[in-house]
Formats: sequence, structure tokens, C-alpha cells
Amino acid sequence: MSTATNVKVSRDDKRWEAEITAEIPAEALSKYRDEALKEIQRDAKLDGFRPGKAPIERIVQIYGEPTILRHAAEHAIQHELPELLAEQKLPVVETPRVTTDTPEIGKPLKFTARAALAPEIKLADHKKIASKITDKKEDLTVSDEEHAQAMAHLRRERARIDKIESGTDAQKAAEEVKALADADLPALDDQFVQSLGYESAEKFSEALRTNIKNEKELQAAQKRRAAILDELVKESTIHYPALLLDYELDDMEARLASDLSQMGQTVESFLAQQKKTREQIRTEWTEAADKRAKIRLLLSEIGRKENIEPSQEELEHEIEHAKQHYPQAEAETLRAHVAHAMRNEMVMRFLDGSPAPEPHHH
Repeated sequence: MSTATNVKVSRDDKRWEAEITAEIPAEALSKYRDEALKEIQRDAKLDGFRPGKAPIERIVQIYGEPTILRHAAEHAIQHELPELLAEQKLPVVETPRVTTDTPEIGKPLKFTARAALAPEIKLADHKKIASKITDKKEDLTVSDEEHAQAMAHLRRERARIDKIESGTDAQKAAEEVKALADADLPALDDQFVQSLGYESAEKFSEALRTNIKNEKELQAAQKRRAAILDELVKESTIHYPALLLDYELDDMEARLASDLSQMGQTVESFLAQQKKTREQIRTEWTEAADKRAKIRLLLSEIGRKENIEPSQEELEHEIEHAKQHYPQAEAETLRAHVAHAMRNEMVMRFLDGSPAPEPHHH
């Protein structure tokens, strides 16, 4: 039990944080003062005394009452706050930020603690949402029209390459080919498709049809996933602390910085071009970051409910693979990252009914 009195709890639902104000009674504080004194005595190195043997009054004299009481206050908070949080049923997810009045002997010590609360998720009926979306069967056949368009596009490409190879300037070649009618484009004959590694024009035509179909299936699958996630976010109730939103925004900012650096740009130069401040950009991203935070929490909640976890073997395999790509990453971070990504992918497959990928052998 906590000895604290005058306990007041307020919740900030927007930031999903709790604040506790309370007092540690004078007599409890004096007990913590004794503990603090013993601790200082144990570690004090005073001239003329063996460690741990200096008399208490010497210690009070040398350290001074304010220092001893500061230690006492720390002891008090370390002991009382966890019990207080438990009694008030406040599951916090970070070390609380604590402020106290200046402690004085014979007076109760007032303190305030503020901390982020654990996320609270009321999950919508995820199976029902998923099947509602996956049951809508789309027609994914490839029409002759689509096939002909793709063939014409490739024939146009071939004409452009032929012109460039015979010495026409690239810009001019593109313009000349654009002006040609479909009928005047070169054929994709056996000889040409063999240079691409296909046996015959017929085999090439079949392969192209299959490719268009695969591409359509991939897009349809991505659309289904996005629709399932949209619906889940809309139908579930999710409260989470502001620090998770900051985490998503930091992540988005880091990605932007890395994309820009590949183009030889910096975030500063990008902001200058856009005539925006870093704060404005982050504010514009808030809605997207909020959705990302919610999706992360929902996927992990569904994973927990459905006991979805990658097997040890699969995990080790993926970690080995990741190590080759990110040799300088810290082992623990990499492991957490890979496990998280694998579990999210497994949850998505569970929802959209897509088959597990073939185990890959490197």
C-alpha cells in the first residue's frame, strides 16, 4: 500500500496521459530520510573514518539537510509511485516525469507525476471485415485489348531502340516513333524475342499475358489489404499516447531524409524549396502518422488474439538474410525489427487469405 494522501488523478484523453498529484506524509518522509542517511553513510568517504563508519551527525554536518532530504524524496517517490499507479489501475508505458516541492522536515512532500498510458484497443470484428472485403471477387482476366496495347507498347519500344542503334539521336527517335501508326511498328518476331531470351513469338505473347495477369493480381491484393486496414481503423476504437505519434513522425522524417540524401539533397534544402518549417511538415503528416500508429497497434492486437508468431526457424532465416543487407545494424534492434515485420505480414495474410510465400533458399 502507498502511504500517499490527497491523491488526485487526472487523465488527458487527447495525449492519452495520466497525471497524479499526491502528498507523502511527514512521518513517512522521515522514515525515507533515515534510509537515505544510511545509504549516504554506507558510501561516504570521510577523512579519518573507514568507509561506512562515519557517524550520522558528521554526515548531516557535511552533506547538509537539503541534500539528505533530496535523497529522501527520491527514495519516497521510487517506492510510493509504482504502488500508487497500481492502486489507481494506471498502466503506464514510460518512466513517469516527476516534479516535487522542496522537501522540508516535518512537512508533507507534494509531488506531481505525469506518464503516457498504455494503448487501449477495442478491436472491431476483424474476421468479418476481412471476409466482407475478400469475398468481393474481381474479374482479373486479361482482355485481348489490354494484351494488344501491351504488345504495341513493346513494338514501339523496339522501334525506338532500332532507330537509336542505327544512329538517330534519342530525342528525335522518340518523336519519330510516336508519330508512327500501330500498323507500321516492327513485329515482335521469333528472332527479336529470342534476343530477349524467349523461345518463340507465341511463347513470348503467352508470357506477356501471364505478366499482365500477375500485375493485376498484385494490385488487387494491395487494394484489398488497404481496404481491410481502412475499415479496421474506422471500426475499432484506439487510444494511444502522444509519444507513439511522435515516433511515427520521426520515422517519416528519417525516411524523407534518407530519400533526399540519395538524391543529394538535405531536409533543410527541401524545406527551403517548399517554403515550410519542420513543424509545418510534421503537422501536415499528422493524419497519416496517426493512421500508421493505429495500424501498427491493430496488427499487433490481432496477432496477439490469434496467436500469430513466426516460427523460430523462419525468424532466424530472415535475420540471417537481413544481416547481409544491414551488416552494421545492432543485433537486438534488427531482431525486433524483423520479427515485427514478419508478424505483421503474417497477420495481413491471415486477414486477406493470401498463401504463405514459398520458403526462399539463398
